[in-house]
Amino acid sequence: MSLRAAVVTVSDRSSRGERADTSGPAAVAALREGGFDCDDAVVVPDGADSVEQTLRSIVATGAALIVTTGGTGLSPRDQTPEGTARVIEREVPGIAEELRRLGVTQKPAAMLSRGLAGAAGTTLIVNLPGSSAAVRSGMPVILSVAAHVADQLRGGDH
Repeated sequence: MSLRAAVVTVSDRSSRGERADTSGPAAVAALREGGFDCDDAVVVPDGADSVEQTLRSIVATGAALIVTTGGTGLSPRDQTPEGTARVIEREVPGIAEELRRLGVTQKPAAMLSRGLAGAAGTTLIVNLPGSSAAVRSGMPVILSVAAHVADQLRGGDH
C-alpha cells in the first residue's frame, strides 16, 4: 500500500497566475519517485489563514505527508510557518534543523528560512522554501524519514 502525500505551493504571484510554479512540481516528482501517491501541487496565496485552511483540509483526508513550498522567509506576507503552527500538534524540530543545516552548505541565506516540521494527527507536515533548488535539496531529507514517521504516527514501533 502506498502512502498518500500532498504538496502545497504558497505564493501570491503563482496563485494569481503571474508566475509559473516550479517548486511544487519538483516536490511532487520527488514524492512520486519516492513511492508516494501524490496529486499535482495545490497553489494558494501567501498568508497564515490560507495555509492553515489548506493544511487542515488535507489533514482531514488522511494524507501521510504534506510538503509546503514557499512563504518561509521574512517578507511581510511570508506566513507559512505561522499557518502551519496553528495546525501541527507536535513539532519535529530535527527535520527543519537538518533542512536549514543542509541548505546553508549550498546557500548562506538558507539560515533565514523559518520553516517548521511537525505532526497533525497522523500527518507529517514539512515547510520548504519556495525555490526549486531548496526543494531539490530538501526532498531527500524528507523522504529519508517520511515512511518511518508515517508508520510511527499510525502506532508502529520505533
